[in-house]
Amino acid sequence: MSHTFPQEKFNADHPVISVYPDAKTASIDVAQRIASLVRAKQREAEQVVLGLATGSTPMYVYEELVRLHREDGLSFRNVVSFNLDEYYPMQPDSQQSYVTFMKKHLFDHIDIQPDNVHIPDGTLPKEKIKEYCLAYENKIAAFGGIDIQLLGIGRTGHIGFNEPGAERYSKTRLVELNDVTRTDAASTFGGKEYTPTEAITMGIDTILAAKKIMLMAWGTGKAEIVKKTMESEITAEIPATFLKTCEQVEFVLDSEAASSLANLEV
Repeated sequence: MSHTFPQEKFNADHPVISVYPDAKTASIDVAQRIASLVRAKQREAEQVVLGLATGSTPMYVYEELVRLHREDGLSFRNVVSFNLDEYYPMQPDSQQSYVTFMKKHLFDHIDIQPDNVHIPDGTLPKEKIKEYCLAYENKIAAFGGIDIQLLGIGRTGHIGFNEPGAERYSKTRLVELNDVTRTDAASTFGGKEYTPTEAITMGIDTILAAKKIMLMAWGTGKAEIVKKTMESEITAEIPATFLKTCEQVEFVLDSEAASSLANLEV
């Protein structure tokens, strides 16, 4: 297939910003890069640990990974996955659960081993959550950390469900969802009154420990928060700004999401 390379902008004070003409082109390139790492690790008989996101942003990435499995024989048997988050409370067979999302868009269509899939458990009694979250952190560490972490970005600047006010050194934990986040999710749940008020999420420190982080943002609806993230000081009020402190971070944008950035040709 023909390959479209992004424009890359390097700045000592910021992560790499890769701008693509559209979301699908960007997503295919992200998926191809994941596939390259998976294959490289297979040649060394090693596992790959992927940090996975949900929502509309990564859907084309998963679509391309499924295509690579079906048409090019890409195997995921050496892949271990950890999802960023899950609503709480949430039954795994619920239509709105991230377990259902991941099965529908990726896991049911590839050969990843079920025991290698990890998604936060939204069914736990509250008194068990703290212990569970510590175990989630320890399991990531036991696999040697996350090799590639995929992220989207919410209108609040959240990454995972780390909402404004989240601490830089936060770990996996139960959090309260921001009102904007719940409003954005309301249509999925049939109304805001039915939308969960809490979620279990990887912490900011958990995310930043990944060896490579790719934050993806598509469309004009994300242009404002992308601009705020890139042009603001590092602040807990925009959790995504913490990404700018790490060299392994890449902002993967389509031209619309990048359209409000100053001094950037798109």
